Amino acid sequence: MPLPKPVARKPKTNGSPAWIVTFADLATLLLTFFILLLSFAELDAAKYRMMAQSMAVAFGSSNVLADGVGGSPLTMIESDTVSLPEPTEAETPELIDERAAGQAPTQVPGGVIELASRLIEELEPQVRSEALNVSYDTEQVVIRFSEEATFRSGEAALKPGMVPIIDRVVEVLAACSGDVLVAGYTDDRPIVSGRYRSNWDLSAARAVSVVHELVMNRKLPAERVTAAGRAETHPLAPNDSAVNRARNRRVEISIRDPQCLAAMPTAELPVEILP
Repeated sequence: MPLPKPVARKPKTNGSPAWIVTFADLATLLLTFFILLLSFAELDAAKYRMMAQSMAVAFGSSNVLADGVGGSPLTMIESDTVSLPEPTEAETPELIDERAAGQAPTQVPGGVIELASRLIEELEPQVRSEALNVSYDTEQVVIRFSEEATFRSGEAALKPGMVPIIDRVVEVLAACSGDVLVAGYTDDRPIVSGRYRSNWDLSAARAVSVVHELVMNRKLPAERVTAAGRAETHPLAPNDSAVNRARNRRVEISIRDPQCLAAMPTAELPVEILP
């Protein structure tokens, strides 16, 4: 009796079936799709409107937005003009006035105003020619003489043309009270002179020369006047050019806390207050 033939059997495989790969891809795509839907559903309304408005402006059209958020259609309406978003209350900056309330402008004493006004009126030609200038602040009036109009280079003797000008200054100062300080200044270059040891000597000698003219006619009491040599200290400008050095070489007559016989309103005075 012949033996039966063996039946061929397929070998068993240990891996996953082929369809599971396609199913996994589909499941992954569905998960991504639902996550995307969820992100649209939780979009902030304000940010969504701002983004949609920006897109509308970029396309040159006005926009109409539905009230809903996330998936709501954006309808574009053509317009000749670009519609800009209206500023909201939160976007409007608030201006805060930090100035203290009730602060009054600086008051200049009447004596200072009156003396400065009289000096400008008396010395108007010299002020116009910039040989001297008159300024003031809340405490004093300052008459500033340039070196070119007052002294020769390296000397302390007044030029003859300055004597009549100082006499007119004395006439004005004699009618007003107040301590008078005459200060001489130089630039920062060391002096080369057999008579003066340094800029301190030269600036002091120039101040004394002006004081001598102020008190020699006895119209100004000597006890009111003081001379000071300040050399290159307190420059008006940096000593970095010939023009600035010439500006720093000067003599100043300062009258502190003056009191005159009459007063004049501040608005009528044509000079500036020093800072």
